[in-house]
Amino acid sequence: MAVVGVDVVTAPIDWPAAVRAGQRLAPMGPTVTPAEAAAVVADLRAFSARAELVVRDTTGLGHGLPVDDADVVDRPGWVKATAQGMELLAAPLIDKLGKAGGKTPGRWTRNVAGSQVGAILGFLSGKVLGQFDPLGGDPARPGRLLLVAPNIVKVERELAADPTDFRLWVCLHESTHRLQFTAVSWLRDYFRSLVADFAEKADTDPSEMLRRAVDSIRGGDKASPDGAGRDGSGKSWIEGIQSPEQRVVFNQLMALMTLLEGHADHVMDAVGPSVVPSVTAIRSSFSQRRQRTKGPIDRLLRALLGMDMKLAQYVKGGAFVGAVVDQVGMASFNAVWTSPDTLPTRAEITDPSAWVRRVHG
Repeated sequence: MAVVGVDVVTAPIDWPAAVRAGQRLAPMGPTVTPAEAAAVVADLRAFSARAELVVRDTTGLGHGLPVDDADVVDRPGWVKATAQGMELLAAPLIDKLGKAGGKTPGRWTRNVAGSQVGAILGFLSGKVLGQFDPLGGDPARPGRLLLVAPNIVKVERELAADPTDFRLWVCLHESTHRLQFTAVSWLRDYFRSLVADFAEKADTDPSEMLRRAVDSIRGGDKASPDGAGRDGSGKSWIEGIQSPEQRVVFNQLMALMTLLEGHADHVMDAVGPSVVPSVTAIRSSFSQRRQRTKGPIDRLLRALLGMDMKLAQYVKGGAFVGAVVDQVGMASFNAVWTSPDTLPTRAEITDPSAWVRRVHG
């Protein structure tokens, strides 16, 4: 699983240890019979392909492209695949830290770091319904769509949703992400460049990062763990520990991710009851579920892991896409995919008319 160019012996995280810990800590899935499990896997594979064709018709993107298969996984499978993606994303930062010199982490330190990452992956493995990893998969066909079967079954049961409708609804969201990266030829490289640029601007001085973290906690950056910002600025605690140069890149990353999540959320609902008959009921129940928390520990973990920030991305991004589509239509909205210059800024996400004026005049 090693990333090319990264010395696994000197890397600060033991990724195999992370996988082992994450798989060990992953919660048990819902009880299903072998026949039920096989049916879920078959449904998700078929619905993933069907959903992408529907998404193409809804968005006007990607017609004529081949439809890739989805990887239907269990929770341990999700942990392994996600660790691989995390290692790829972390490679630029690890490379910079290595070039900066300093003491090489020992085996015990690397193992502890891997176990800590694994604990996070174990927690998240019970939460994620699906995701598109733009960096993983076959190098010839980059990108990998993961659908976490036990989590989808768990949620559809909790919501008392029609299984066929709910599984297709989930696939609509995740297939939209797959289409974004396959239909927009420059998007994958742009995403990777932002991640690399973010790493390049990172501090290698731990004391400086600690100072900013303390300032953030004390309110020097008016940030709060829930991502809201004590002054209403929307600045998260994560931004509080970044250098000013990093924040510029972070704003670009946040704008991009908010657009992608909001676009997928918009498409989920835009297909309408002709495709998913109970879409209105599913959306209502699922939105209520997103807002619920199970206790202070769960709430703290969600905040620290940025899950509250992700929820804000769904809301803000969906509102942006909906407002632009209402103003100019889906075909004109698709100008957003022309180049990095036509992507919305973080400020424009909350001011859709400003994006319309800038791009469409």
